[in-house]
Amino acid sequence: MNLLVIGSGGREHAIAWRLAKSNKVTKVYIAPGNGGTDQEAKLENIAISDNEGLLKFAQENGIEFTVVGPEAPLAQGVVDLFRKHGLRIFGPTKAAAQLESSKDFAKNFMMRHSIPTADYRTFTSTQEAHEYLNSKQAPIVIKADGLAAGKGVVVAMDMDTAHATVDDFLAGATMGVAGSRIVIEDFLKGEEASFIVMVDGEHILPLASSQDHKRQLDGDKGPNTGGMGAYSPAPIVSDVIHNRVMNEIIRPTIEGMKADGIKYTGFLYAGLMIDDGSDETRSIKVLEFNCRMGDPETQPIMMRIKSDFSDIVGAAIDGHLNEAEIEWDSGFAFGVVLASDGYPTNPRKGDAISGDLSESNNFKIFHAGTKINADGDLVTSGGRVLCVCAVGEELKRARDIAYEKIKKINFDGMQYRTDIGWRALKGN
Repeated sequence: MNLLVIGSGGREHAIAWRLAKSNKVTKVYIAPGNGGTDQEAKLENIAISDNEGLLKFAQENGIEFTVVGPEAPLAQGVVDLFRKHGLRIFGPTKAAAQLESSKDFAKNFMMRHSIPTADYRTFTSTQEAHEYLNSKQAPIVIKADGLAAGKGVVVAMDMDTAHATVDDFLAGATMGVAGSRIVIEDFLKGEEASFIVMVDGEHILPLASSQDHKRQLDGDKGPNTGGMGAYSPAPIVSDVIHNRVMNEIIRPTIEGMKADGIKYTGFLYAGLMIDDGSDETRSIKVLEFNCRMGDPETQPIMMRIKSDFSDIVGAAIDGHLNEAEIEWDSGFAFGVVLASDGYPTNPRKGDAISGDLSESNNFKIFHAGTKINADGDLVTSGGRVLCVCAVGEELKRARDIAYEKIKKINFDGMQYRTDIGWRALKGN
């Protein structure tokens, strides 16, 4: 069967790669894909980005089903469009995708349905936002309401930064339409974890836990990014925490959407803040919801799946997730993002990528911001360029394999964090 994956990043490369592992899959088309998917066996890039064009391609090429990777097509209603024409597609509708496409919608939803999250206020007025900040203390979090490619969140460690961010978002329009409304919320302390599930409208299938590293620099310093590295599973998500997240957050979210007249299907990503204490009593709160898999969390998660992922996605589309099970590699998977010079604010493009980009049974390089230029060379084409992933029986072993591989890769201005996994590997 032929499948379609929508997107161009490392997440989409990983999803398509895992789907293509199935003996039942003849080809996975990726729209528009990147320089890595352009060279991958059983994968083929197609230069289509608009929803109507994707619909036509799927109709004309006998696509068995489509998986949506990024948030923008979801917010634009690609799932609604495909379903209207009787095509099988995995993802949330435009209405359901508001959990990600509007921070204000998500916070209001969580408050209404008693889903634990930080206290907040929403503003369109610069003056009112400044007045509210004057009643608060740092650190404090300012978020652009709309989609901002993972860069619309500022954790202000002092009030000068907080006020400047309000001016940038609302008055300076640095985030465009996405920042024309902002959410200001209390800062939460603890350890972050990513909890991703698949939902078919009724049934929920949890995927492996993971932990992302949002800040650009070692020691969790520097600006927020789309993500500089991740590993799976996240040790902080014990069996007790897992069950609590399902009962206190995931199930109430799906039931809450249903109560609001919205049937949720697709991936659901809960970004969590877990504070200190015993697993039975520690606070677990939602930082954000995403209506798709995370990037770079997807890459190590896909490295650990041993089942036929096409069967699982098919079951989800058909409403049979209760019959599906995922077999996982018992070890750890670890991924480090290699970013371009100037990322995250002004990434440089066009730098030649050289070195050893091969793969083996225990490591894989997923492409994101890459392309093949007119001369046939692989060059950078975005902020996050590659995600170097490895698996190992222990997290330390997976880490060592990944960082050893990075030594063999080069492009001008290449930057990456050297401390991915530091929380789980303290003293190692």
